[in-house]
Amino acid sequence: MRSSKNSWKEMKTLCVLQHTEAEFLGLMEDQFESRSIRFHYVRPFTAGGGVPKAASGFDGLVVLGAGPYGIVSGHLLPSLGPELRLIGEFLARGLPVLGLGLGSCLLAVAAGGGAEDAPLRFVVGEGRRVATDALEGHLQESFPIAAYMRDCPVLPKAARVLAVDNAGAPAVFQVGTNSLGFLGHPGVKSAMIEDLIMEFEEAPADAAAGLELLRATQGALATALGDIMIGIIKTTRLM
Repeated sequence: MRSSKNSWKEMKTLCVLQHTEAEFLGLMEDQFESRSIRFHYVRPFTAGGGVPKAASGFDGLVVLGAGPYGIVSGHLLPSLGPELRLIGEFLARGLPVLGLGLGSCLLAVAAGGGAEDAPLRFVVGEGRRVATDALEGHLQESFPIAAYMRDCPVLPKAARVLAVDNAGAPAVFQVGTNSLGFLGHPGVKSAMIEDLIMEFEEAPADAAAGLELLRATQGALATALGDIMIGIIKTTRLM
């Protein structure tokens, strides 16, 4: 049996870039904690907060969504420049990056792609797998998606599309061997979206209908997350 000292040394720590009070890892927190993967929230939007200048001390990076903020339209994300530099360093060092919502746009830009303007939207729909080996074979053939975001990613040429949404646009993509972008938040909670709507003056016109649909889909999202997290952990090599 390994000693607790050795196990502690082997524990991984994630840097989690958070852009609003409302949006966090959600249901993914328990999934990481159950695997002894620690996470440290970095909140550049708070007084005295900032983006780390280097990847040192972290084994991976999670870039969360940002509510109504955009990176090419609307109110631009205030910490955009420093975040792109940090993501670029993680990629250059071969460390995994997980981008959710607007975070997937940031990942695409930092990896050599781009982003295009798209209005703030709240979409609850279905993803369809287009690569049978997606997430090391753990991405279901179809799975629920919930996305609250502005803008959309333009994937770099080397990116691989793993799943598409109802409109045929990339819903899950892979950059390199160990970094992933999700247009939706696989661990979203309906309370997170409720708080986003209350936190900002700007909200999608159909937010009430979207919330009702999300509440009805919450159980399916939680169920799908189990397999998705296994695939995320295997793809990112966090264990």
